[in-house]
Amino acid sequence: MILTNRIIHLSLVFFSVPFFSSAQLKWQNVDSLFQPLPTSLHVYKTTDSLDGKPNIAYYLEADLKDKHLDFTVDTTRDRRITPLQFYERNRHPFIIVNCTFFSYETNRSLNTVVKDGKLVGYNIHSVPGRGKDTFTYRHPLGSAIGISKKRIADVAWLYTDSTKKYPYAIYNGIATPHKDSILRLRFRDMVPGRPFTIFESSYSPSFSKWKMRTAVGGGPVLLQNGGIKITNNEELKFAGKAIDDKHPRTAMGYTKDYKLVILLVQGRFPGIAEGATLTQEAQLLKNIGCIEALNLDGGGSSCLLVNGKETIKPSDKEGQRPVPAVFVIRSTK
Repeated sequence: MILTNRIIHLSLVFFSVPFFSSAQLKWQNVDSLFQPLPTSLHVYKTTDSLDGKPNIAYYLEADLKDKHLDFTVDTTRDRRITPLQFYERNRHPFIIVNCTFFSYETNRSLNTVVKDGKLVGYNIHSVPGRGKDTFTYRHPLGSAIGISKKRIADVAWLYTDSTKKYPYAIYNGIATPHKDSILRLRFRDMVPGRPFTIFESSYSPSFSKWKMRTAVGGGPVLLQNGGIKITNNEELKFAGKAIDDKHPRTAMGYTKDYKLVILLVQGRFPGIAEGATLTQEAQLLKNIGCIEALNLDGGGSSCLLVNGKETIKPSDKEGQRPVPAVFVIRSTK
């Protein structure tokens, strides 16, 4: 994560990213297809091939410092609705985009959601084992992207709890998932000096309240300090060889000049748009100019609406997949 006036030393050895062979893609401004739009919000499209494979992708760029833009979220309660339904009930905002992963059983988000400064969605911090490890649990920290009241974006690894008012962000490293028989990871278990600790870092882990006005979670982190550092294994998301799987993708990041970037890659359409790997997704965001970025829920959930119009085509044959939460950009008027 990048913090204003604070030096962060990350000691984690990240996944080694292979050489990315694709040349810089050419992006075309397509604002005219989605008018009316404010001058601080732009939409770009490319159909350039991705590593020689057919590709369709869009990205949105919004000026975080434009006080005429409101960056917020909307959520449902124990149910899911389509992005278009979110668009209608939010009185036709400029942007609706899917964000968190979710449970089909409960219809709830599985990641952090902060709305108007309040936690309304929480990370899953305990993952049950399988096979011989049925009675054990692994405890990863989930990642999120947030926007503060001062309109500064940040990507962080978080501990969230319904008993805490704010998420807690870890600095000076990231937790490597620890395996034990504890059903639920508790905040006090993560404090340095106690017998149980999940951190592997040459620095003492440090937690701080992560006071964001708006935030959505997903994972894994794709970019840190301008470089590709994918924490898929640490977050237990698309771990191992799954990093190379191609799918529709949704991602969000920001640039050093305070531009929020939302990237959507169409996928699962053989011969038309085959999707992207996590590494390809990270490289696209880096080439666009992001210094930090986060993968969000993809696959059939990927959907970006600009003034109610679809950009990429959702991969589910039924069309837009119902989701429990969306990220929203609207006018402050």
